[in-house]
Order: sequence, then structure tokens, then C-alpha cells
Amino acid sequence: MREKIKALLSEIEQLKASGIDELEAARIKYLSKKGIISALMDDFRTVPAEQKREIGMQINELKQKAKEKLQLLGEQFDNKGSSYTETDLSRTAYPVPLGTRHPLSIVKEEINDIFKRLGFSIAEGPEVEDDWHVFSSLNFADDHPARDMQDTFFIQNDPQIVLRTHTSSVQTRVMEKTEPPIRIICPGRVYRNEAISYRAHCFFHQVEALYIDKDVSFADLKQALLFFAKEMFGEDTKIRLRPSYFPFTEPSAEMDISCNICGGKGCPFCKHTGWVEILGCGMVDPNVLDNCGIDSKVYSGYALGMGIERITNLKYQVKDLRMFSENDLRFLEQFRSAN
Repeated sequence: MREKIKALLSEIEQLKASGIDELEAARIKYLSKKGIISALMDDFRTVPAEQKREIGMQINELKQKAKEKLQLLGEQFDNKGSSYTETDLSRTAYPVPLGTRHPLSIVKEEINDIFKRLGFSIAEGPEVEDDWHVFSSLNFADDHPARDMQDTFFIQNDPQIVLRTHTSSVQTRVMEKTEPPIRIICPGRVYRNEAISYRAHCFFHQVEALYIDKDVSFADLKQALLFFAKEMFGEDTKIRLRPSYFPFTEPSAEMDISCNICGGKGCPFCKHTGWVEILGCGMVDPNVLDNCGIDSKVYSGYALGMGIERITNLKYQVKDLRMFSENDLRFLEQFRSAN
């Protein structure tokens, strides 16, 4: 090893280059990751322990001499007098524009942070699901319209394998494997067989929340919803709950917030009602608890779900849902300051 280092040192001292190309070839030969000196570092592992200190110092000296020699040779090819440097010629020229987070990611993280402050943890699950976790366990009837081909994407025409239509499937997976109390939020992408337009898409994003414990009431749900609305849209935001129907909750409701554009006075965005619907919610149906192995006579819970695109529309007034998936840099750069 000593003799090899000595020979390389002599070779480098006598090194000459007649042009930039030869200089770059020399740099690659001696200093690149696959060069001679790097190979010496690999062989260094076989050196006896008592010689490692001496050999290591010699290798470092050899590397430094190689850099100095290449630097010296490089100066003769630079008319401006600047020194030769180890330039990565494959690197993008400056300035490199900084990227920005997607508006859906910004809003999703904001929603997650709000619910984390309420003690919720994040749960995730597969996008390709089975009928049980998407429909049957959630109390969907056999003839429910969601099971039709025109509403749901089925994999290879198999009625038992689908692209999930909501992230409630994550909730059922957690309930099957976890003893209450359960307090989770489930963000993710979902799919529905819809025609693509400015107000609908075949895929979109949801965040759903689930809380199960003893003595959970609708009042707990309302308090969580009010906290979320004020944190997300401002302290002056008001909410209202309207009766609704979902197979997996009973009672069920849809929640509106006072329009954050006109302050509840009425405008084209809220259709002059002063209110905008943002999510569905309700108390978990006892049948769903029993289906997932949780005793509905002991435990109760609430669930809620919202579309991230819907919340993003309200927050940034994006009028066309297709903008979120077209990767138009002109659109995305508008959210640079929101990072």
C-alpha cells in the first residue's frame, strides 16, 4: 500500500494537461467516486490496525496533493485568472427556482394540525379496498346506489375489489384492530366514477375523523366542529347543523359555516344564503360498531368527513377543481407565500 501511494504521488506531481478536457479526465481518474484514490480508501479496510494511522495520513496527503495539482493546472486555462474548481457540469444552471407545496397539501396539513391539537392521531390505509371495509361494515345496503358501476370503480369487474370511495374504510380497519378509546383522523385520496368538470372529478381528497369512547355525545361532536371552524376560517366563523342521512351514522347532519367571503351577508359564492356547506357528520351507527367488534352498548362515538378540495376552495376561492390536478406552474406559484 505504501509503495502504491508513493508511485501515485510521483505520478500526480508529473501530471500535465494541454486542455480542459484532459484536465477533467485527470480529475475523474484520481478524484471521482470511482477514481484511483477512492479505490485506495476501499482497500484501506484491509490494512492492519497498527498501520492504519500512518497509511490513512498518507492517503489524505495524496488526495490533497491531487487537488492542489489540478487547481494549479486549471489556472492556465482560465483567461480571467479564476482558479479551477471541481464543477459538477451536470448541475442545473443558476438561478434554480424554488418549488412550492401544493395548495391541497397546505390545507391538508392545516386540517391535520387542528385535529392533532384535539388529541387525534393520523391513520392511513390502502386505496384499493374490499367491499367489506368500504361498504358492508359501514351499514351500506346491498342495493345502495354507491355499489353500482356508475358510482364506484371496480377492479377487473370484481364486485368485491374497489377503489375506495371514502376514507371511512381506514376507520373500519382501525376499529377492527384497536380497543377504544379511538381518536383518529384519516386523510387520503378517494375515487368515484363521476364526469370531470369544474365542480367534480373522478378522484379527490378527504379527511375523516373518528372518536369512540364511553359516553361520547353529539355535544362533543358539535364542540369539536365549532373549534375546527374557528381555527380554520377565523374566530368570527359561525356554524349550523342540518339533519341529513348517511348509512354509517345516526343521527346524521351536514355542517354549514357562515360565508367567509361576505361574512354571512349573502354573495354569489354562497348563493346569497350567507352559509356554505363544508362537511358531513354524525354519531357512529351502533351497527357499524358491532360490525367492527366494538360493543355498542358500552361505547359510542362520532365521525365526520370533509373534502380537502372543498375547504381549499373556500380558503383560496379556486373556482375550478381541475386546476388542482393539472400541474400548471402559473397556478401553483400563487401559493408560494402560503408555504
